[in-house]
Amino acid sequence: MIESHDSIEGSGLPLGFCFDRHGQRPGIFDGQVGQATLRVDARAMGAHQKEALVHESGNGLAWRLVSDEGPYLKGSDMAPFPLGFFNAGLQADLLGQISRLVQLQGSRISSVDLELDNVFSFSGSFYKGDGKGGAESAQLRFALKGDAPSDEVASLVKQAVLASPAMAAMTTPLDCTFALYVNGIRRDVLQALPSVAYARDPLKAYSRAPGPLADGGDRAGIITKVPQPPVKTEVMPAAGAKFDLRVMGQSRLSDIARGLVDVQTWLKAPAGSHFGFQTDELSLTGASAPSGLALLSAGVSFCYMTQLLRYAEYLKYKVRSIRMVQYNPFGVRQDALGATVGMAAPADTHLFLNGDEPDEVMQRLLVMGAQTCYLHAALKTALAPVVQLTYNGQSLY
Repeated sequence: MIESHDSIEGSGLPLGFCFDRHGQRPGIFDGQVGQATLRVDARAMGAHQKEALVHESGNGLAWRLVSDEGPYLKGSDMAPFPLGFFNAGLQADLLGQISRLVQLQGSRISSVDLELDNVFSFSGSFYKGDGKGGAESAQLRFALKGDAPSDEVASLVKQAVLASPAMAAMTTPLDCTFALYVNGIRRDVLQALPSVAYARDPLKAYSRAPGPLADGGDRAGIITKVPQPPVKTEVMPAAGAKFDLRVMGQSRLSDIARGLVDVQTWLKAPAGSHFGFQTDELSLTGASAPSGLALLSAGVSFCYMTQLLRYAEYLKYKVRSIRMVQYNPFGVRQDALGATVGMAAPADTHLFLNGDEPDEVMQRLLVMGAQTCYLHAALKTALAPVVQLTYNGQSLY
């Protein structure tokens, strides 16, 4: 059983806050050609609660984000579920690209809304070792209003989808790499693509737990639980039964000029709570909220950790603690016509396990976590989005 030293509800801390604001974000956050790697330091807090420290740059701008699961996994429902982070990150990065293009092209757009649906699936069984996560193409429904010509708006949305590094993570098949450290000793990864890099154990990397910055400069309520009427409590189907998870999201550019986005996301099936996110997509310095890429990166880490926890629980493995460092590379390039193109490279995950199991069990845990992780399935598969656009109430495509 995972050792628990703290909890989300017991900390008194917000669900999301900035704890380091030195330096600035890389230029890819403003559509500049180049590459950048976001780093996520994550840990299991106990039960299904998890913490991620997401670094948007190598020398500053870092956010503490927490995640939980709903009643369907017997979580305490105190914070957003992992797939919600991923869904929100996709939405925010797409709207950030629209905001950037509106400023660059001088388009007369007055409002931008987006609905984004994800469907994930699980088949097989943890017990039999043939469990497998799956993912489907994202469904995007844009609704814009303004005085710009329709053909200009249609082109702008297509450019935004192409320019989004978050969408590139969905459309580019990515074979992620892994490293394994058991009780402080690195082990060879035998049944997954091994990482050639090294990472420092998060337990040793931080002298104290991060707290919100004293200047109070963050936007209030970066992550919130949105009140909704009670929903029927559902649980996951019995082991071996195939089932789908349907994640719904809606978002709006609350400030087109500054690239500020308000997002809501929730599980439709099985029904779950609604959570709200605020993101800041264009600021290179002094960002008031995390980026969509930060949320997406945290979501991948959280989802993998959930599957590790589930597998260890089902098999009653003697694992006391789970930590990880995950590197998430993104980039921006220009094609032959000068259009901005988002890029994504495979995530590199370094898993730190402490426990009383032999190495072969820890190896199996790493592999099954990746095999059953919905978001690793999404990264591994080329999933072109299905895009719809309405402008001033008229369907453009």
